[in-house]
Amino acid sequence: MKRKIIQTADGSNTLYVEELDETYHSTHGAIQEAEHVFIQNGLSQFIERDEVTVFELGFGTGLNCLLTAIYGQKHNLKVNYFGIEAFPVEEELLIAMNYTNDMNEDAVERYAQIHQSSWDEMNELDSGFFLKKIEQKIEDLEVDKEAIDLIYFDAFGPRAQSEMWDISVLKKMVDLLKPNGILVTYCAQGQFKRDLKSLGFVLEALAGPPGKREMTRATKSAFHFHSVNH
Repeated sequence: MKRKIIQTADGSNTLYVEELDETYHSTHGAIQEAEHVFIQNGLSQFIERDEVTVFELGFGTGLNCLLTAIYGQKHNLKVNYFGIEAFPVEEELLIAMNYTNDMNEDAVERYAQIHQSSWDEMNELDSGFFLKKIEQKIEDLEVDKEAIDLIYFDAFGPRAQSEMWDISVLKKMVDLLKPNGILVTYCAQGQFKRDLKSLGFVLEALAGPPGKREMTRATKSAFHFHSVNH
């Protein structure tokens, strides 16, 4: 998968994949989008908790992971983070990204730790952040049922990578989530939302990040799944 760096509207970079005609983040602002979708409308829902377990579909550049680590440290929230990525980004591209340019030295060090940590095993980056990067296709992943509080669904869009949005993948997301667990994504496509509803998710259409009208937050209904399973 050939990738090149392009700059987004907020000054932060993203990667462009020519064969898919798709970017890793919004061209309106990579950091703005990640903060809005995954942190403000996802992770912040767990601020009253002591611990949260996150699963990211599409680990990519590690930006969401970095922002999650920063948030967890700031709010004294222990984070167990699992990120799956079938095509890890080359080290030279990661070095050339400028996500930490306007951040403090802790963030610079944390971003380096994220990418230097070994794949396919749990890494303790500090006393409150545990990371396991999984180099695998989601279709091949065997999931632990009801192990995850929050899913960042950050695959390439349905137009570019329709197999990632197939209902078989969404069923895995259902299995992964604990009752009342949350899935957040930048996507607000009609078929995607209908599939989530058919699987028993309760949907919220939220204001999207800059350049996007809507995003989706889906909660696994504890009542629905209790009824189905019994």
